[in-house]
Amino acid sequence: MTERFPTPASRTLGATGPRVSALGLGLMGMSDLYGPADAAESVATVHEALDAGVTLLDTGDFYGMGRNELLLRDALRGRARENAVISVKFGALRDADGGWNGVDTRPVAIRNFLAYTLNRLGTDYVDIYRPARLDPNVPIEETVGALADLVKAGHIRHIGLSEVGADTLRRAAAVHPIADLQIEYSLISRGIEADILPTARELGIGVTAYGVLSRGLLSGHWSRERGTGTGDFRAHLPRFTGDNLDRNLALVEALRGVGQDRGASVAQIAVAWALSRGDDIVPLVGARTRARLAESLGALDVVLTEADLSRIEAAVPAGAAYGDRYDPHSMSALDSER
Repeated sequence: MTERFPTPASRTLGATGPRVSALGLGLMGMSDLYGPADAAESVATVHEALDAGVTLLDTGDFYGMGRNELLLRDALRGRARENAVISVKFGALRDADGGWNGVDTRPVAIRNFLAYTLNRLGTDYVDIYRPARLDPNVPIEETVGALADLVKAGHIRHIGLSEVGADTLRRAAAVHPIADLQIEYSLISRGIEADILPTARELGIGVTAYGVLSRGLLSGHWSRERGTGTGDFRAHLPRFTGDNLDRNLALVEALRGVGQDRGASVAQIAVAWALSRGDDIVPLVGARTRARLAESLGALDVVLTEADLSRIEAAVPAGAAYGDRYDPHSMSALDSER
């Protein structure tokens, strides 16, 4: 049986990006899209993450329409700014009712978004700044050129991208070095392995993998009885609805068997698998509580053997998930899915 080396405590995002913790913390669910959250517990979770050595903190200016950035500012108050690597997504347009109205990555809009972000975060720079989606009306070269100007001005340290395909990665990297691509990657979302991940590696672009627990589906804590509450967008995701949910939960139970033999939870096996995919991949865990954070951090101590990886592949083969990761409208807007 071939043993794998333990997971290092930190990784570098691509050839030009910052050194960050091997796991990052995604803050979205603390303010938006997963239903009500406890602000005090959210801040305590960020504190716990920082104290545990987690440095990469991911947010978006449209998460809670600014509330998530304000929450992060509160969590970082009294902490050394240089100990946090703040990643911010921008560009998504919303309305007063919380609706979604496309993407705007024009240079003038980028400068406007960043000004508000810096104010809400209470900082004078963002470590990694990235458009949340590709704007179909603005060439990626123009967007990255505007971001490069902000790097020169010192307002951002690195440029990232999110949910773009291989061709867009190449075009963007020809304008300015790209630190990382943020994209969904998990045991049941492996579409990047065909073209996007090889291209990122060829170009020296790291990957921050969100959805490693498939929005809770692979956490081992989801059930049909749990369901979704008010404000939880998972109610509209194909993998969480109808027969798809039952079939996907069956995959989770197969994975649970692997975890039980290793003395690990389903979530820890899923996160450990993502960590095993390469040192250029940094998984983001969307823990909203200290208990869930502690569980995910436990994955750093799970050393998967080749035999373990074979069992995981057998339990959840590539392409085994039932249903797309988003609704049809959202899927059509993803450059990474074209």
